[in-house]
Amino acid sequence: MTPTLSVEVDLHIQRGRKARKELHAGAAPKPVPARTPRVAKLLALAHRLEKLVREGEVADYATLAKAGQVTRARMSQIMALLNLHPAIQEEILFLPRVERGRDPIVLRDLMPIAMELDWCKQRKMWRSFEARLG
Repeated sequence: MTPTLSVEVDLHIQRGRKARKELHAGAAPKPVPARTPRVAKLLALAHRLEKLVREGEVADYATLAKAGQVTRARMSQIMALLNLHPAIQEEILFLPRVERGRDPIVLRDLMPIAMELDWCKQRKMWRSFEARLG
């Protein structure tokens, strides 16, 4: 009778390219923790930067752009989030954390709403946008 050989190996299944499942040796990687949506971070940053300018700690937005190594146009986009209706800002700040994949809302989605200065129209635009998100 031939002796039996038993081998134990840790394996895990992982999504590869084009959503194919692949078998990999070793223990499964630790899951990536959920993250705060980028637009929520940008809105919070806009509030912080506005406070710095208002309190005189920084001369203007151009100085902030230079310090943050972004263009003045990008700084304007970020600061435009402050034009949003307070209820919309609150919803953005309390968006659910992103478990994986892309953020459901990006800055480009919010810019047309932020450029509308009538808060009633903003709310309608926001509700319409939310409905499209599903």
